Amino acid sequence: MIQIGAGSGYYTAILAHLVGPGGCVHAYEIDPHLAALARDNLKDIAHVDVRERSGIASDLPVADVVYVCAGAAQPAAEWLDALRPGGRLVFPLAPEGMLGGMLMITRPVDGAIWPAKFLSRAQFIGCAGLQDAEAGRRLGEAFARGWEGVQSLRREGAPDETCWFAGEGWWLSTAPAPMPAESVRPHADITQA
Repeated sequence: MIQIGAGSGYYTAILAHLVGPGGCVHAYEIDPHLAALARDNLKDIAHVDVRERSGIASDLPVADVVYVCAGAAQPAAEWLDALRPGGRLVFPLAPEGMLGGMLMITRPVDGAIWPAKFLSRAQFIGCAGLQDAEAGRRLGEAFARGWEGVQSLRREGAPDETCWFAGEGWWLSTAPAPMPAESVRPHADITQA
C-alpha cells in the first residue's frame, strides 16, 4: 500500500493495522518536520516505510492500493501507473479550500476506461503540485451540478456527452466502465485485493 501525505503518521498507523504484518505501507510525506514526526511515531511498526519526499514521482513501488491524504484537482498519472491490475486509488478530488469528493478508481486488467465512483464528499489540505486555480474553479462547478453519477475514468479519447469533468489527458464520465471479471463490493475494505 502507498499512502501519500502521511503527516505525523496517525492514518499511517491505522493503514498499517489494516494491511497487517504481511503487508507494507510506503508512506510519503513532503514536509521534513512532519516526516520526522511520522518516522518517530511509527518506529515500532516494522511494516511501515516513511519516505521524506513527494508522492508524485515516477519511481513509486507497485501497489494494490494508493491512498491519498491531500486534495488534488487531478489524479497523478504516477499514482495510476503504480497500481497493479485490480488495484485501487482513493483520493480526494478536491479544489484547494473547497469541498470535493473522495474518488475511488480501480485499475482494469487492460484498457483506458477505469471504473470510478465517489465514496463521499471530502475536503483536505491541498496536494503540492496537483492544484490549479482554473481546474479548481471548473471542479467547483462540476460538484455543484451533482457528483453521484460518475462511473468511470477515461485516459484516452475526447470527452463526449457523458463527461462530468475533463482534465488534461483524463476525464470522468457518467458512463460505466466495462465490467471487470471481479468487481469491488460496495463498502469493500480498500486494503484488501
